[in-house]
Amino acid sequence: MLKTESPSLEHTRLDEYSIDDLVAAFADDQLVAVNAVRAARGQIAAAVAAAVPRLERGGRLIYVGAGTSGRLGLLDSVELYPTFSWPQERAIALLAGGNEAVYRAVEGAEDRTEQGGLDLQATNPGANDVVIALAAAGTTPYTLGALRAARAAGALTIGIANNPDAPLTGEAEFGITLDTGSELISGSTRLKAGTAQKITLNTFSSAVMVRLNKVYGNLMVDMKPTNAKLIRRAVRLTMLATGADESLAQTTLEGSQFRIKVAIIAIVKKVGIAEAEARLATAKGSVRQAMGVDDSASAV
Repeated sequence: MLKTESPSLEHTRLDEYSIDDLVAAFADDQLVAVNAVRAARGQIAAAVAAAVPRLERGGRLIYVGAGTSGRLGLLDSVELYPTFSWPQERAIALLAGGNEAVYRAVEGAEDRTEQGGLDLQATNPGANDVVIALAAAGTTPYTLGALRAARAAGALTIGIANNPDAPLTGEAEFGITLDTGSELISGSTRLKAGTAQKITLNTFSSAVMVRLNKVYGNLMVDMKPTNAKLIRRAVRLTMLATGADESLAQTTLEGSQFRIKVAIIAIVKKVGIAEAEARLATAKGSVRQAMGVDDSASAV
């Protein structure tokens, strides 16, 4: 029996627990997810290193999964645009059962190997695309079908599963095993298996975006300020990166159409917006390179 489906030998009488003890048991069990991701950090790092050059050449991130795993992939894809200005057309999520499955389970959708392949093929995958396939058990037919179609198209494939020696991680070019073991509620992989997948996706996509120059120091300087809260955040980030007062940060951001990177360079280097844009383009989007400073010289 798969580890993720095996009954837990701990807390075998959950239905008799007090509410306080129930909450403690579930919360403590999540620590296993953290440790599983830490144990897989070498695999995650290898996947990041392989993905970055393809994405630099214009590739897309394509997430594939069913049920909880598919929804977690969808969540990661959606969050890349507001956080890192990653183009929405370059973050695609395929969920077994289609859009309806976001809100309710579509029975039998995950069992359709052929449909997984067809859905992936419909994205017209190419050699620079990065396909991230997720399945707790690592045996989901829909996800495996998509993975195989991605490999046939020459895309980079990353498989994430919670069972050792899963077909999904074995067939992917880069397999990431998150060995979270059995669940406190037997087979409910929306628990720590899902948590481990979420942490891994956060880690993978954030590390990729740092390498793609979406971060300066530890500041998210390539975000889209699309509402009042994010406009205030953009001003604050510009102030932190430059030491400028609020008035200068606000004025420079307005002049640069709220492009935080451009505003930072303009303030620090005391140049106009056009010059800041030119410096940033020459540095391929790297604020640090555009300003001609190295890590030791940076105060960020």
